[in-house]
Amino acid sequence: MAKKEKIKKEKDSKSILNKDSHDFLRNYLNNASPTGFETEGQKLWLQYIKPYIDDYFVDNYGTAVGVINPDAPFKVLIEAHADEISWFVHYITNDGFIYVRKNGGSDHMIAPSKRVNIHTDKGIVKAVFGWPAIHVREAGKEEAPTLKNIFLDCGCSTKKEVEELGIHVGCVITYEDEFMILNDTYYVGRALDNRIGGFMIAEVARLIKESKTKFPFGLYIVNSVQEEVGLRGAEMITQTIKPNVAIITDVCHDTQSPMMSKIASGDIYSGKGPVLTYGPAVQNNLLKLIIDAAKNNKIDFQRAAASRATGTDTDAFAYSIGGVPSALISLPLRYMHTTVESVHKNDVENVIKLIFQSLKSIKNNHDFKYIKK
Repeated sequence: MAKKEKIKKEKDSKSILNKDSHDFLRNYLNNASPTGFETEGQKLWLQYIKPYIDDYFVDNYGTAVGVINPDAPFKVLIEAHADEISWFVHYITNDGFIYVRKNGGSDHMIAPSKRVNIHTDKGIVKAVFGWPAIHVREAGKEEAPTLKNIFLDCGCSTKKEVEELGIHVGCVITYEDEFMILNDTYYVGRALDNRIGGFMIAEVARLIKESKTKFPFGLYIVNSVQEEVGLRGAEMITQTIKPNVAIITDVCHDTQSPMMSKIASGDIYSGKGPVLTYGPAVQNNLLKLIIDAAKNNKIDFQRAAASRATGTDTDAFAYSIGGVPSALISLPLRYMHTTVESVHKNDVENVIKLIFQSLKSIKNNHDFKYIKK
């Protein structure tokens, strides 16, 4: 066996992910889960985690929750969000072109020449974001893409023809770009923000089951909806579960690629481990527990500082029902809110490990009070 092949096999044998994990990751990321329309993605997620949990439920807006040890009075929650940015059909012209409105933080700059799926009651309708050819644009006077000039072409020549396909104002639109692996190192695709988080908490559930780990508390594995439009799913589910502790995972910016500012966004590397955030919403005693879990289990991690808010579901949990001790474990990601979001495979595994080891450090009725007697 060549030395290179041997190293690769040894690396693979140490992975905590298996073939089923990777199959689920691919299927889950390729499935559309736009904000407000997450149903199909949530079905996939629940189907995967059911063998690893004792119970589950789904709330009125689609947040899915798997529960381990549901009768325990002390409740620990781990959470990611399930929704992806998308577009809405906003206006259909008489000659069959479609103008759009954002659903979440969709980036108009990347839209031209993208292929999309328009979700209708009749099924998927294919379309493209059109754009004038370079030959007909006047140098020095070129228009940048904006919501006023980007448009969809679905091959129709009249508004009636568009409507006959099942397209109407309010239909949701997603990019069709699919999952791939770059240089056997990076997972790449649209909407890793934050369905990769849903994947990671599902893998934590699998590790718990397969290692036969028992917790003295109830564990709520939460895949929230509507984070991209204001943390709404987390805001709702915290009122339902009323957790004692919340550990949230989301993505943050890798700042090593061109055009990124380390002064503005910190010095964060893909491949150097999970990112632990310091900020007002992060409860210091819970953060210390997670840092200790990382050090005790030799899991490399990075640090980041938030200002007024983390910008993640952490804020919704922290400031609810009198204040839930909350912390954020982030995954470095390149090219956020594009169709080529990229995360390092090692970071994904280490976030899973860190959540798992942090849970093992929490005792029944763990006291996270800010000032202890």
